[in-house]
Amino acid sequence: MASGSFLLPPSLLVLAASSEMVKIISAAPSLAGPFLWLHFHDCFVRGCDASVLLDSTKGNLAERDAKPNKSLREFGSVERVKARLEAAGPGIVSCADVLTLMARDAVVLAKGPSWPVALGRRDGSVSSATEASDVPLLTRIFASKGLGLKDLVVLSGAHRLSTAHSPSFADRLYNTTDNGLVDPSPDSEGLFRSDAALLTDATTEEHVRRVATGKFDDAFFRDFSESMVKMGNAGVLTNGDEDIRSQLEKLPAD
Repeated sequence: MASGSFLLPPSLLVLAASSEMVKIISAAPSLAGPFLWLHFHDCFVRGCDASVLLDSTKGNLAERDAKPNKSLREFGSVERVKARLEAAGPGIVSCADVLTLMARDAVVLAKGPSWPVALGRRDGSVSSATEASDVPLLTRIFASKGLGLKDLVVLSGAHRLSTAHSPSFADRLYNTTDNGLVDPSPDSEGLFRSDAALLTDATTEEHVRRVATGKFDDAFFRDFSESMVKMGNAGVLTNGDEDIRSQLEKLPAD
């Protein structure tokens, strides 16, 4: 994104979003992970354009209803923060910016690192479930967004904030080709297949095992912050491309 594309809104609006996040996370600390994943799943499809928030219509299945996104939640909390901002300053902070701010604040409130969030993203109006599921390889997805292997490893580390649902890893607990016995391949460093795969590549394995020692948290936080900034700038819409939605509205009727 070209320098200067973002327009910084009044700082009081950013503080209003953060204030609302403090209330939400204070009431339910486990929600830090879900807010981070909403931002991830938004940015890795069409770019950070809040398309993951759009509802399906009769003629179109939206991203949020795609199989990989079935576990996404807390859309109501996003509406809550957005409503707070609209009441304070209508039409200034987009839904895409709200997702970005909430992800940053969620990590900070979980005692993770902070990073600067430049604002001015516009909200997209296109959302398709097929786009959320037609690229199976994480490396391909990351490369398409200008992110490298290091970013893949670092951002995968955000799984430490999440809770895992059994359908995400049940197939790794039982080796169905061997009389249903427990599969011996998983180890303590990779519950999800995507995480375990990082241990099969020499480049990513070295970084994963280094971070896993717990001796380099400062370096990890720095790398994580840098990767979050890169991801948050991936494929965003700017002034003139789209508009700022006043709420998390549905897609236009077909």
